[in-house]
Amino acid sequence: MERVLVTGGAGFIGSHLCDRLINEGCDVICLDNYFTGNKNNVRHLLGNDRFELVRHDVTTPYYAEVDKIFNLACPASPVNYQYNPIKTLKTSIYGALNMLGLAKRVKAKILHASTSEVYGDPSVHPQVESYWGNVNPIGVRSCYDEGKRAAETLCMDYHRQHKIRIKLIRIFNTYGPRMDRNDGRVVSNFIVQALTGKDITIYGNGSQTRSFQFIDDLIEGMMRMMQTGEDYT
Repeated sequence: MERVLVTGGAGFIGSHLCDRLINEGCDVICLDNYFTGNKNNVRHLLGNDRFELVRHDVTTPYYAEVDKIFNLACPASPVNYQYNPIKTLKTSIYGALNMLGLAKRVKAKILHASTSEVYGDPSVHPQVESYWGNVNPIGVRSCYDEGKRAAETLCMDYHRQHKIRIKLIRIFNTYGPRMDRNDGRVVSNFIVQALTGKDITIYGNGSQTRSFQFIDDLIEGMMRMMQTGEDYT
């Protein structure tokens, strides 16, 4: 039985990942400080012997014997990550450092959840992996964009220097059950406006493009990514 640590596990994405891991027969430690996560998202798992919920902030070290780590901890919507930008930056950088340090100590494989925001305000559509982005390092969104970019750098350096088994994913717009209706994202805004009988707001001139994925598809992708071999990061 694999022991798996999920940081940010009480969040929208993290809670669905915990569901999947429990269904796969794993022992799961769910770490969350409830800044944007919510205990109600994982309440249905609290009676399960293979599920443990821990209130903890990843900016401080955490110690556990685990086989795999999914590092999802970080506020992900502009409303939340701009509320306390310094804290957001600390969560991305210190959180990655602490989880990579744990992975090094216990020889765990670690998947880090990065973001499409590492491309900044991209001048290439759609973004391909060879595109390095168009990022403003001093703007109001920089706490999130630059924090996630720094975390990717840390992952790669731990991989190169310490042979840590890392998996990096860049998550684009995801929707599904347990989304926060007030997080300011496109899909949640559309749904809330539709349910409340309001006009649906289209920003700009209507020519913008987005890629959307349902939460189950993201979780499937994360699971498959974690299962890839040592030669693929």
